[in-house]
Amino acid sequence: MNLNEWFQRGMTVDEYINSMKQNKEEMLAIYEKFNLTEEDQNKLAGLRELHLRVIALTEDWCGDALLNNPILMKISEAAGIELRFVLRDQNLELMDQYLTNGTSRAIPIYIFINQEGNETAVWGPRASEMQALVTERRAALPDKEAPDFEEKQMAMYKELRASYVSDAGIWQTVADSILSKLK
Repeated sequence: MNLNEWFQRGMTVDEYINSMKQNKEEMLAIYEKFNLTEEDQNKLAGLRELHLRVIALTEDWCGDALLNNPILMKISEAAGIELRFVLRDQNLELMDQYLTNGTSRAIPIYIFINQEGNETAVWGPRASEMQALVTERRAALPDKEAPDFEEKQMAMYKELRASYVSDAGIWQTVADSILSKLK
């Protein structure tokens, strides 16, 4: 299947939101609170004439999708980029073409395409600064064999999630990272 066909199979923003069973309130809270800077909006206005579209490979249970999807939604609106969501677990044929480090089905992955269906940019699953933060936090965990590993790991993810939902600086970091792919 080509990327135009994958795009057509995807869910609209409303369809995706209405299908969500996890993280819906948190994702919508980020969407409501996050605003692109005037400078970012001006940059994005120039993309309107390109009539780009984006396929978001995602799942509602994913913490990174919880953070990144609402930022992508705002960017798409500002740039006139039509957005469709494709669920990773039901579409491994597409996912396996966009593995992180050639091995990982990490999400979300955003595939920007032109009207002909040609890929123009790919982003994901995290902004590099966010990847560095996650890597640093994982390095501080005890050994996987330690009796308190799972407890500490769950606490780390809970803390990251709380910052994802509340830290406007993180939101801007994600926006900057996605925008850097669209230049």
